[in-house]
Amino acid sequence: MADVEKLRKHAALVDRMATARGLDLEEAALRGKISPDGIADAVLNCTGCTNPEDCAHWLETHSAPEQAGPSYCRNADLFEDLLRS
Repeated sequence: MADVEKLRKHAALVDRMATARGLDLEEAALRGKISPDGIADAVLNCTGCTNPEDCAHWLETHSAPEQAGPSYCRNADLFEDLLRS
């Protein structure tokens, strides 16, 4: 059960970070900019973060759209690519 909770936690972080950057991942998927597997990969990438509490704190203190996310975000390049496409 802990693995499911961890995935849910990181899925929420990925969605919130995308939103903070001005991205709507669902819309991006509908437009073919990212596949559902690409979103799943982003969540799995996020689970490798060693300090998701810092991410959650950053999200609480920043409003959308931010020009850049925190330097430690494991999906920063993905979000940047989606913003450019």
